Formats: sequence, C-alpha cells, structure tokens
Amino acid sequence: MARGQAALAELLVEHGVPERGARLYLAACREGPSTVSELARSSGLHRVEAYRFIRDLATTGLLQPTGGRPMRFVALPLDQLVDRWIRHTADKLERLQGDREKLLDVWRAGLQEPDPHDPRKFAVLEGRSLIRRFLEKRFDQAEKEVLLTVSGFALIPAIDGGLDRPLGAARSRGVRVRMVTEVTGANRLEARHFATVSELRHSPTPVTNRAIVIDRAGALVYVSGEEGLGQSGEDQVALWSTAPSVLALARTYHQRVWARGVPFEQRLVQLENPSTPVLAVVQGKEPVAFQRLREVTELGMRATGLKSVDFSVPEMIESVGRQMGREIAGQVEGQSPEEVAESLSRFYAQKALGRLEMARPKPLTLRVTGCFACTPEWTEIGRVLCPKILQTVLEQRLGEGWAVSSPDPRRHAAKGCLFNATQV
Repeated sequence: MARGQAALAELLVEHGVPERGARLYLAACREGPSTVSELARSSGLHRVEAYRFIRDLATTGLLQPTGGRPMRFVALPLDQLVDRWIRHTADKLERLQGDREKLLDVWRAGLQEPDPHDPRKFAVLEGRSLIRRFLEKRFDQAEKEVLLTVSGFALIPAIDGGLDRPLGAARSRGVRVRMVTEVTGANRLEARHFATVSELRHSPTPVTNRAIVIDRAGALVYVSGEEGLGQSGEDQVALWSTAPSVLALARTYHQRVWARGVPFEQRLVQLENPSTPVLAVVQGKEPVAFQRLREVTELGMRATGLKSVDFSVPEMIESVGRQMGREIAGQVEGQSPEEVAESLSRFYAQKALGRLEMARPKPLTLRVTGCFACTPEWTEIGRVLCPKILQTVLEQRLGEGWAVSSPDPRRHAAKGCLFNATQV
C-alpha cells in the first residue's frame, strides 16, 4: 500500500473504522463501483470476510449499493467523508462546551466522596448545589430505603432543587421512602406534594437535627445552613458518613421522631378541620382541669334542665392510654414485634409498672404481672387502659395497624394478664 494510502488508512482507523474495513473503503475509492469479489481481491481479503466488513461499511454510509446483478458498491467520496468528520467533531465540541460545567461539577462532587480506604469514612459537602447533586446521585442508587428527618422550612428549597423527582423515582422502583417533618399551615401544600413521593409524618415537636439515611450505606447530616450559622443557602454544610456509629445514630434519631409522628392524612385533617380544645390535666394542677369540667357540666345542666350527665369512662380511659402509649413509644426501641416486646419489658421494670414478658413470639403474646392498672376498686381501668397502651406502642414503633385483646383482670390479674397482639 502506498504511503498516502497508508496514511489515509491510519486516519480512518483513528475515526473508528476497522483496519480491514478501511482497506475495503480505499479499494472502493480507487476502483469505483465494484462487486464484493472485486473489492475482496483489491483489498487482499477473503470473500466471506470482505462481505461482513462491506455490510458494516454500508450501514455507516461509507459504502452505498448501486444495484444491478451482481450488486456493486460505490464509496462515499472522500471529501464528503472528511466533511462528515468535521461536522461530527464540531457537534461533539459544542456538546462538550455545553456540558463543561456539568462535567466539572460531577468531578468536584467526586472529589468529595469518601475514600473507602480512609478510616475516617466521611466527606464534607459545602454549598446547597453540591449537596443537592450529591443527594440526587445517592437517591438514584438507593436500593432499599431512604429515611429523611428534615425541618419544615426545608421542604420548599427541596422542591426548588428538584429533590422530589429522584425520591419519586426511587419509590417507583420499590424503595421505601419515609419522611418526617413539621407540617404547618405555611408548608401544607409542599407537604402534600411530598406525601405523593414518600410516607410522610408530621413531627409534633421541632426537628432539631436534619439527617438523611440511604440504605445502610451512609447518612448525610446537615451541620449548618441559613437557618443556623450561615447567611445564605451557599453557606450550607453537610457531613456524609459511612461510619457505622454515625449511621446508627441517624437511623435511631429518625425512628424516634417517626414513632412520635402523626400520619400526614391525620395531620391534614387537624389543619383543615381543627379539633375542639382539649382539657389538659397537668401534674400538680389536676384540680384546675376537673374544676373546668364541672363548670361546663353545670352550665349545660342549667341551660337545658338536665338532671344528670353521663360521661363515657371507657373512652376517657382509651384517650389516656393512647397518650401514654405515644410517650412510651418514644422511649423504647425495636424494629420488630419481638424487639419492641423486649424493650417494653425493660421499660416496665425501670418504671415499676409491673412485670412484662413475651409469652409467645407468634402470635405475639405478652404477659403482664403486678400491673399498675389492675386496681381492686375498678378492674375496668386495666381491661381498657392496658390494651390501648400496648396497641399504641406497637403502632407507633412499627408503623402498622395492630389489634390487642382485652383480658379480664378479675380472673387473670393474680397470674398475669395475657395480651394477644395481631396485625390488622
């Protein structure tokens, strides 16, 4: 092959044409319209091998069939091929210029990623835009769960930054997405939107630590932002860590806030249809509340002429049981019925509420001996109060519906009351 032909062949190879395909193309340029046999002979290839490369060159447009019997192939003029390369190179250059900042941002974000060989196992992320891109990548890679504990004022920036989209995509893949935040009248619309891409709960108390747990791979904990030390969103700083200790703390914090949380639908009803004021019974000031109850009762009796007013004591006991259950759920641990039962046993012993033990794991059966609620004067208290406490604890800790049976303290109090707990 002449020196010029060899240089052209090398150039073709540089632009992605196989070396044997380049020989076929140059042969077609020299010979003009040629059959497969003629091109194979001119390029020094076997006919079967030449046919395979001719088919590939025809697919890319470097050779064009001209018809006839036998079929002949003509080469794309070299000047047109060079013009095509110039256009393609210009297009690539334009795309590269357009993607320049994106590529550099991805590269900078990669520098922030923790080194798996680094025993510190953490990375510091600075600036809202960098944190957002980092989270988008992690949400896209999530396989099992994303747990978000965020403050209420963070919902609007999260939507503006587009974090709702990768969360929705993760949930559509089957990833469990749970978010707990403060849902108020001011962010009700944003919370409604996040309720479509996650299981959302309202935190009755302010979320003091913003953290995001992704699978069991790592946790992102916000260190500062405009709501704290910074003056703007770009002053935001977050810590990403794969250290087991940090991951465990972030998961435990989320579970604690989640257990005390109110389902979004229930919170929405509270916001849009506020309930009547509650009668708070405060420790040390109990007579004040009951005095108010007496005043309301007397007012109704005088206005209507009623001689007596009946209150549903079981409903009042259930209300006390629900509030006790929510408080206890925030102080016990466990992610399974058995773990919750073991933690409850320790809690009952520490608070001198009686002895609680798991009689059977499946179906979950709990035995309570020496229960504080089994009073000899009124067994109705224990029959209603105890099941409601246990039901509320299980639902708050495990996030599912539970039914708990009501034993008869008059028959079982001496040997312990048995409570059968089942999912509904």
